[in-house]
Amino acid sequence: MKKKLLSVLSVATLSLSVLVAGCGGNAQQGAQQGQNQGQEQAGGDQAGQKTVRIGMVTDVGGVNDNSFNQSAWEGLQKFQQDNGLPQESVNYLQSTSDADYVPNLTQFVKDGWDLTWGIGFMMADAVKQVAEANPDAKIAIIDQEVQAPNVESVLFKENEGAFLGGVVAGSMTKSNKIGFVGGVESPVIKRFEAGFIAGVKAVNPNAKVISVYTGAFDKPDLGKQAASGLYGQGADIVFPAAGSTGDGVFNEAKDRKSKGENVWVIGVDKDQSLTFGKEITLTSVMKRVDQAVERVSKDVMDGNFKGGQVVTLGLAEDGVGLPETSKDTVPADVLAKVEEFKQKIVNKEISVPEEPQE
Repeated sequence: MKKKLLSVLSVATLSLSVLVAGCGGNAQQGAQQGQNQGQEQAGGDQAGQKTVRIGMVTDVGGVNDNSFNQSAWEGLQKFQQDNGLPQESVNYLQSTSDADYVPNLTQFVKDGWDLTWGIGFMMADAVKQVAEANPDAKIAIIDQEVQAPNVESVLFKENEGAFLGGVVAGSMTKSNKIGFVGGVESPVIKRFEAGFIAGVKAVNPNAKVISVYTGAFDKPDLGKQAASGLYGQGADIVFPAAGSTGDGVFNEAKDRKSKGENVWVIGVDKDQSLTFGKEITLTSVMKRVDQAVERVSKDVMDGNFKGGQVVTLGLAEDGVGLPETSKDTVPADVLAKVEEFKQKIVNKEISVPEEPQE
């Protein structure tokens, strides 16, 4: 798993905050890891520069999930670098269970950080609780609407991006059997599933999509087990929307590919060919969490925070889509078909379902 260079608070400040907020040891360990790696990152302070401090709390998938949380952290790091901010102006705390959400969010808020991110729909209740208890704090959340005047909510049309992934899968399957592996069953993951199935059916009505839910975003072993079952049933392409659980799908595909089986995985959230290789990654359904984190963070720095508002990003807003690297694995005629469907969705000629259709 790729190691990321992290930037954080001083050990003394974090340790004191952990005591005050009652944060668990695992979250403190995540921040300490960020401290150690941040000290190795190139660059220096800019003396006297007025800055902002922006913190991020992961869900249980962890900051190195090769997917959702990692994309958010990369976006925050890019924001810091692009704006010439000190390394210590961004930081994350890692949650290992839902019991960490409120303490981790509270730590940033009580320490006076300018913006605190909650990454993932599972943090909605915690964000709501902390926002109401701290009305002067600025908080943002990905993937869930939280109704509070000091919270900005960012949602995505995952179904639109997944539709394009389904077009690729439906066009390229040889067995007419395609798999979907979900993490926790929820509206967000259902949108991935619904769009993917609709895309497959739009180009290949004879293809069958077999869906499996693992119930977890942080269990690669369950992902590998689910993928083994799907490939065993004849699926030649599997699309996981399951955080680091999806790593197991890639591991299973890699094992089978080494034995000569012609199987593929469609990545999620990030361009996962950069992590797992183009030999097993057919394409990826990208969800540009990194860009959303950058944009809202910049708004805070510029004094334009949109508390109480909901922003929704789809194909028209370039919030979802397939990566440029798809041209290396997907034939040109299939990509032309993808572009055709994309324009129809943007022009509202096609309405992509948000729930799987019978």
